[in-house]
Parts: sequence; structure tokens; C-alpha cells
Amino acid sequence: MQSKKFSLDIAGKTLTAEFTDLATNANGSVLLSMGDTTIFVTAVKSERTENLHYFPLSVEFEEKFYAAGQILGSRFMRREGKPSDEAILSARIIDRTIRPLFEQSNRQDIQVVVSVLALGDEDPDVLGVIGASLALATSDIPWRGPVGAVRIGRRASDGEILINPGYQDRVAQELDFEVLACGKDGTINMIETNAHEVTEPDLIAVLGASCALHAQLEQWQHDIISQIGKTKIETVRTVIPSDLVDLYSNSFKQKLFATMFSNRTGKAHIYECKKEFVASAKESGIDIGIASDWFETQIDETLHEGAFNHLIRPDGRDFTTVRELYAKAGGMSPVLHGSGIFYRGGTHIFTALTLGGPEAALQLDTIEDRDVKKRFMHHYNFPPYSVGETGRVGGFNRRMTGHGALAEKALAPVIPKQADFPYTIRLVSETLSSNGSSSMGSVCASTLALMDGGVPLLRPVAGIAIGVLINGDDYTVMTDIQGPEDEFGDMDLKVAGTAKGITAVQMDVKIAGIPINILTEALEKARLARLRILETMALELSEPRANLSPRAPHIISLQILPEQIRLVIGSGGKTIHKIKYDTGVEEITVEDDGSVFITGTKESSEEAAALIQSLTKVYEVGEELEVTIVKITSFGAFAKIDEQHEGLIHVSEIAPFRIEKPSDVLTTGEVVKVAVSRIENQKIGLSIKAIDPEFAVRKGLQPPQ
Repeated sequence: MQSKKFSLDIAGKTLTAEFTDLATNANGSVLLSMGDTTIFVTAVKSERTENLHYFPLSVEFEEKFYAAGQILGSRFMRREGKPSDEAILSARIIDRTIRPLFEQSNRQDIQVVVSVLALGDEDPDVLGVIGASLALATSDIPWRGPVGAVRIGRRASDGEILINPGYQDRVAQELDFEVLACGKDGTINMIETNAHEVTEPDLIAVLGASCALHAQLEQWQHDIISQIGKTKIETVRTVIPSDLVDLYSNSFKQKLFATMFSNRTGKAHIYECKKEFVASAKESGIDIGIASDWFETQIDETLHEGAFNHLIRPDGRDFTTVRELYAKAGGMSPVLHGSGIFYRGGTHIFTALTLGGPEAALQLDTIEDRDVKKRFMHHYNFPPYSVGETGRVGGFNRRMTGHGALAEKALAPVIPKQADFPYTIRLVSETLSSNGSSSMGSVCASTLALMDGGVPLLRPVAGIAIGVLINGDDYTVMTDIQGPEDEFGDMDLKVAGTAKGITAVQMDVKIAGIPINILTEALEKARLARLRILETMALELSEPRANLSPRAPHIISLQILPEQIRLVIGSGGKTIHKIKYDTGVEEITVEDDGSVFITGTKESSEEAAALIQSLTKVYEVGEELEVTIVKITSFGAFAKIDEQHEGLIHVSEIAPFRIEKPSDVLTTGEVVKVAVSRIENQKIGLSIKAIDPEFAVRKGLQPPQ
């Protein structure tokens, strides 16, 4: 096997790229390793596809079960099936990073496949971006890379910055934010952030630091390319007929400008203009595919012309105004545990909240998360009618998975801990109408649903999308992008957070990258817009309702000793099943640390809790009790303490003097006051004389003279 290796030290960790002949038929490939994690990345192009009206790039991220060193899957299927959500999100990160650096007029299918061959402590998503960059940059596929990628986290306890923290660090170090940033030449072209209310200056500082790390990665890749890079194939460019240019200039240029800046929202009117243009081109004998593609470039140019030459936006707003807002909490149906409706212009979102017990948590079993229970979920739906189209209804795609995960990430920092709120929480956001950033609308509607349902959030969360148009050194930042600004603008920066700080950021671009100074301004405009939205939401509902929905299950949480777990469950589960049957509770969940969660009606849960508390009651020496005598023997009397415990009153503990027969003093069924005198091997000794020395005397016995 032919092999050539290159290594780079990044913040004390060694990154190794190995180029081999393993995939000789791919245009480019690389084995990339850091620590015990290894991925294999390939890049392949096909022949040009005619009559295709989009750039056909696909990115696949494959998690191989063998990478975890375990036989995973299900009992009945031991091979990989559909990709996990984590794999989908990793593929989207790579796609969003590399896509802007292709010639968008390219009509050759290009596929990047990232296969996780071995999973150690290092997350393969950052490696996936770097691996895709190397596979493309060293191949003959035209691409304007390379790019760098880095994950930066900050430890909450002391503020220490961690570069590319591994899985163990991310759990043990209690990071208050993680930023995965990608970019080139000192700019940023992809951001994925989750944070615990971090400030904008802190985030900008991290993005600035990431650019320095990107520069190291870029220089390393340039050195590799200079040694083994292939000569790039020239992109076949479509020749634009002069007749098409004349048709547009003479009949449609002014019409498109007037249509776009007619103070109307959305894109339907613009595409009606496009439809007329394509029809006119067809009548002139011009290829309609070429006409369609070229008109879209004119939409892009017209949008920029309006912003830079005339300082106008398509819907007539200025560049900082948030569209009309509407917020409603609850009122949809008493069946729902909580609901929220949020409007921002033409984007309308409905979110439903469902609460369940701990047993309703999602069980994760992937190469990254094994035997992990997920108790907070947000799912996002985007039906075709939301954009006035017909299409497949039901199921979900990568976009829905990504948008749902972004809103979930934004809300997670304010969700109460399980110890304080032991419910499993599921939110479902339905995009009923879409005209720009439905994912951020989902954050707002979800916050309303959570507060309507009485979930004790730390603080309300809202989100907004910020755009930018760039023309050389000039730029214009736009608050609350919609319609054509979303599709033809140069940046889509989604920022969610509370009044205190940022909880999630996601950015993708259509150009090579965004300078830090523009991101600084964009984040500040996002902060101001977020505060405006939070004010509107607070007018509807300023804090979580005091009580949960009566339709939500009632949950009681208890804490028992880990050694008492077997006692509660019983042999073969007999004890716990009997408690469930006798009380009628829905579920009793016992965790390994002794946490017990009882789900049911208020009455059934309280009854089951009382039984478990009685069963696991830990008595202490000196504790005073009232007990019932159940059996008398020659050496003492057995007494019932509660439904689960008995104790022995030894004959020597009845009186402070010698007694021949316990039956001379005690009778079966009699209730007496005792103190716990000893506890040995779960056996409880009781004493009457410790709290009532005159008990036997009152019963007619006299102490010896």
C-alpha cells in the first residue's frame, strides 16, 4: 500500500493526515486521525448533468458500528441502518462549510463521504470538515479551499479555554459554551454554537481566536497540496446567449427591480416575474434552463443593487426593523399540556408541549451515545403548504432534523434539571407559514408552550435571523431577513438567547466567509431584536404558569439509598409490580443512584410514594415510636413498626428490673411506646424501659426488693 503521512500539532493534540491508494477510483481521499478517532473521507465527481438547475453536492456522514468496538444495532438487526441525528447534523456542518467554496453554476454531481472508522475521545465532526477540505483540495475537483475547523469550549468553573475538547472533557469540565467555527483567510463561513447565556463580546473573542487556529490548519493543508495536490479540472461554464442578455436588459431589468422592491413580502411575486422571463426566452428560442438559472443571478444582483445604491429592502422596512410580532400562549385545546403560537411577519409557528414520566425519555444507542436517556426533545415539521406548495406530507428530512436540533439546543440551557422537574419534555413545532427563519420562530413558540405548560424555565428564550449583503469592502447588515433576503443574501445568522445572553448560534453563508467586524455588528443587531421579541412574548405571558396542566401526569420524586433498590424492586420485580398494581400508578422508575420517580394521578402517586417511603424507611437509634405487639415469646415480643418493618422488644428491654415472662406484661395487639435501641444487619431492637421505666409497674409487676 502506498502511503504518505503529514502531521500537525493543534493545541497539544496531534492531527495526522494519511494519503493512500485505498480508494484509487475516488478523485480525492484521506485518512484523518486525532487521538484514537480515525475517519476516512472521499470526494468524487461525476460527469456533467445537462438540464439540471442546481448545484448537485451531497455530503454523507457514516457512523460505522465497528468504530465503537462493539456489536450495536438491535436484537434483530446488527448492521447500520438510517443515519442517526448526530450523523445528519455532522453532515450538515460539513456541507454548510464546503458548499460556498464551489462554483455554484457547476452541474457535475459531487459527493463527499465521511466514514467514521474508529471512535475514540475526539469528536469526528471537526475532523470531518478538515478531512473533506483535504480530500477536495488535493483532488482534481474545482474548489476554492482549503478551510479550517475547530471546536472551542470554556470551562464554567474557572473560564479556562479548551481547544477541541474530547467527549470526556465536554462532560466532566461542565463547559458553559461550545463553538464549532469553520473558515478561511481570516473570515468565518460556518458557526455552530451552544451556550449557557454567553455574551456577544465573549463569542466574538472566541471567533477571533478560531481564525488564528484556522490559519495554522490552512497553511498545513497548503503545504500538503503543494506536494501531492492534483491539477484542477476546469469548470465547464454555461455560455449566456447575447439574445438572453438583451431580452433581460430591454424588457425585464426595470420590471424585476420594481417587482422586488414593491414592499411585498415573500418571493412569489418575484418568481412570477421569472416565469414571464423564461416564457419570453422560450418564445425567442433560448434554452429555458439557461434562462431560469441566469435570471436567478439577476435576482441576486438586483437585491444587492437595491441595498447599496438605493438603501431599500424588498418589503419596504429599514435595515433594523423586526417584522410585526404576535404571541399567544395556550388556548388551542385543554387536551394539550401546553401550546404556543408565534408570528414574525409571514412566518407562523405553532408548538405543542407534551409532558411524560422518566420512562418516556428517548433511549439513545449510537456509536457516540450508548445507553443514554434524553429527557428533552424538540421536533420540527415543515409541511409543503407552509410555502404554498404541494408535496410529500409526513416523515422528516435533514433540514427538519437540523432546524429541530437548533431550536432544541437554544432551549436546553433554560430547561430545569431533572432533580427539580422530573418530567420528560417533548416539543413539536409545526411551521404553518414560512417566510424566513422558521427555526427561530420555533424557539419563540416553544418558549410560550413551555411557560403555558408550567415548566419552570430559567428564563424565556427568543431567536432571530440576521443577514448581510456584501459588495467589495461595503456591506449592509439586515435584521430579520425574509423571502429573497434569505435565499439570495450572503449570510444567514440565526441567534437565540435570553435577555441575559446567547444560548445558540448557527451561521451559513453563500460567499467565501464573513469578517469578524461584520459578525460583531450582526450579533449586536441580533441582541437588540431578541430583546424586542422577548418584550412582545412577555406581554402575553411573562413567566411560567403556577400549575401544570391537569392532563399532565403527576410525578413524585424520592431518594432512597442505592442498597435499597433491590428491596423496592423485589425478587423478579414482584415488589414494585405489586405497588403499581395496588396503587394504580402508571410507572415507577428507579435509577442507579437511588432516584425514584412515580408517575400517575396525584392520588395514586402519593399512595405509591407512601408505600416506598415506608418500605425504605431508615430508623435511627433513639427514635421514639408507637408499635403494635404481634407475637410474644419467652425471650421477648415482636412488634409491628409499619407495614414493612418489625422489631424485637427483648425481655431485658421491657423494664429496668428482671422479668420472668414477657407475657406477664404484654399482650398481643397491644400498642406501646418504644425507642429504637439498636440496629444490626437490618434487624431493629426496641426498648420500652428507655422511655417509660414505670411501664411494668403500672402493669402490676414490682421490682425485686
